[in-house]
Amino acid sequence: MTLSKQNNNTGLPSHRRLSVQLALTGHSFLITHTGSKEVLFFLETVFDQATTPEGLLTLLRKEINNTAALQDDFDEVVLIHCNDLVTTVPKSLFDPKKAAEYLKFNAKILATDYIAFDEVHTQDIITVYAPYININNFFFDSYGSFSYFHATTKLLDIVLSTANTEKAPEIAVHVFKDSFTCMVKKNNQLHLCNTYLYKTPEDFIYYILFCYEQLGLQTEIDTLKLSGAIEKQDPLYKRLFTYIRHITFHENIKGIKIKDTPKHQHLIISNL
Repeated sequence: MTLSKQNNNTGLPSHRRLSVQLALTGHSFLITHTGSKEVLFFLETVFDQATTPEGLLTLLRKEINNTAALQDDFDEVVLIHCNDLVTTVPKSLFDPKKAAEYLKFNAKILATDYIAFDEVHTQDIITVYAPYININNFFFDSYGSFSYFHATTKLLDIVLSTANTEKAPEIAVHVFKDSFTCMVKKNNQLHLCNTYLYKTPEDFIYYILFCYEQLGLQTEIDTLKLSGAIEKQDPLYKRLFTYIRHITFHENIKGIKIKDTPKHQHLIISNL
């Protein structure tokens, strides 16, 4: 979705794009050259504790006010919301007037919550979600026109964009600080896309094994592909490898390379 207003800046184009990924547990800023895709600036902040939408706005405002690179004009601004207030609906069954009805079965929403939706064009899927509208308003006031999406939309774009001639199922798990999104594709069709909250490695492996069981996946045969905030030395990975034999990290071939960070770690923001 795009929010637009008149830009009164008559200067030369900056040839820069600002991409922002935000959650209640932290945020990332990425500035790239729109032509060469060169990374000009990257900043990631992880909070010690999850905050609130109001607290997130305060922290974002402080970060931007204290960082000169984030105060410039940009040709394009893209904002990615990461939260568990999301669900997916087949496009053929989706009615925009009933967007909140789809979401209320998967998430706790208020009658006053603003509901947005994106389209995953590769398989005619609609992502329905509740963005942090206070953050949207702040970015509109700060930067003018910008586009915003849910992280699930971009993850599905990546996972579903490549057709696989093999019959083996594809399991992809993207890890955030306190949640993860699990996506399963069989015969190039999406069979599962869900976000789970976790606090411990035991929570993490429980939900993944539950997905395996419900979809008839085989822990000794089927490969799980990881991305996001996880590495081999992490307790999450070690617990995962105890039960699942074949684990790889997403290669992220098309994504922009962010210096000194594993390419699988910033899969979303580097593929916008």
